Amino acid sequence: MTTSDPLQRAKRPRTVLAGPYGHPFHPIAVTIPIGAWTASIVFDLIGFFVEDPTPWAIGAQVLIAIGIVGALLAAILGFLDFSVIPSGMPAHRTALLHMTLNLAVTVLFAVNWFIRSGEDHDHVSVIGFVLSIVGLAILGISGWLGGKLAYHYGVRVANEETQRQGFV
Repeated sequence: MTTSDPLQRAKRPRTVLAGPYGHPFHPIAVTIPIGAWTASIVFDLIGFFVEDPTPWAIGAQVLIAIGIVGALLAAILGFLDFSVIPSGMPAHRTALLHMTLNLAVTVLFAVNWFIRSGEDHDHVSVIGFVLSIVGLAILGISGWLGGKLAYHYGVRVANEETQRQGFV
């Protein structure tokens, strides 16, 4: 197979910033927003049931901010991976939808952060909580698409000849 093969090009990084062959950085970076935003929901839930929800409401807002910063980093790295997928292919369309959903989720959490920052922290923001649930649901769909890109289409995954070395 040559580098003109679209599948083989989609497996190779365009730049070292995307991570070496077979070890892309994007999947590592996505754990930051996923973890932060999931934890923010846990903080909200705790805040609904404790006597003083202030530290939990503030903690949830801080976690949302951490998730936004992490999402921007993941988006940059994901765009580097996206840039090696030739347009017009099913993998490109899937990656475009994955990217669009992730950007929408990031905007949703940014709106969520601004709503929370305008409220007192003596209670958990119900609107913020609902936005977090919706955002995480969309993120789940997008994550499924990301899994399809890696595990079904093999984007930025080592080719089968390289994989075979672990089984001989």
